[in-house]
Amino acid sequence: MERKMDQAVMIRQFEQVLKGGEKSAATIEKYLRDAGGFARFIGDGNAITKDAVIAYKQELVKNYSVTSANSMLVAINCFLRTAGCEECAVKTFKVQREAFRPRERELSREEYIRLLLTAKKKGRVRLCLIMQAICATGIRISELPFITVEALETRRAQVSLKGKSRTVILPKALCGELAGYVQEKNIRSGSIFVSKNGRPLDRSNILREMKLLCEEAGVEKEKVFPHNLRHLFALTYYQLEGDICHLADLLGHSNINTTRIYTLTSSEKQEQQIDRLGLLL
Repeated sequence: MERKMDQAVMIRQFEQVLKGGEKSAATIEKYLRDAGGFARFIGDGNAITKDAVIAYKQELVKNYSVTSANSMLVAINCFLRTAGCEECAVKTFKVQREAFRPRERELSREEYIRLLLTAKKKGRVRLCLIMQAICATGIRISELPFITVEALETRRAQVSLKGKSRTVILPKALCGELAGYVQEKNIRSGSIFVSKNGRPLDRSNILREMKLLCEEAGVEKEKVFPHNLRHLFALTYYQLEGDICHLADLLGHSNINTTRIYTLTSSEKQEQQIDRLGLLL
């Protein structure tokens, strides 16, 4: 069934559906941006057809990586379902699973330590603690507000987002560092990592602060972003324990295939493993 495109109305309806589904602010912003790009391609007042969606799909892969194009297609298919055009949804591009992480994206433990030392040297105590909190627990940056003064007593942060709940264990040493920080800042209760007006910290500000450490720390900027600290936690845990099922629980993953991505090692490490097989004369 074809449906004429009234861009403003359909985008507003899509936004309400996303909010009703308790999507995060970042997800809503991305989905609306992707849906808006599709709407402009179709043109206001024109019909949404399967052929038109396929044509847009081909445009995406010309201008973006397959991974980025697939991410946009997921958002567009969601938009189409909301608009009552389920039959126009398209399949994502097939991507062969990588066996290793690109070297330029892998943050090593040594580089992470250099970032911490640089943050300390610059007097960025809060940033240093945030990076340690993410890397030592595997917590998402959006979950930082659940690290509270009260959680320091039990060493347990109770995370509850998007209808899902899990317990994040806080290392004893981290609790000690945070206890000293909250005492110094006179934070008596609630979230520890907040702005001056008590709001959760903006991820873009945290990212910018981290990037400012790179040159002095001698770490490539492409490797430095909050989510890569979560990857470092996952890889370190997996190499130590080898338990991907428990790791999935720690990370809050409902699909273990997602967890597999976090455990990929660098191509250099895989080269060493292959060389050690001893299957040549």
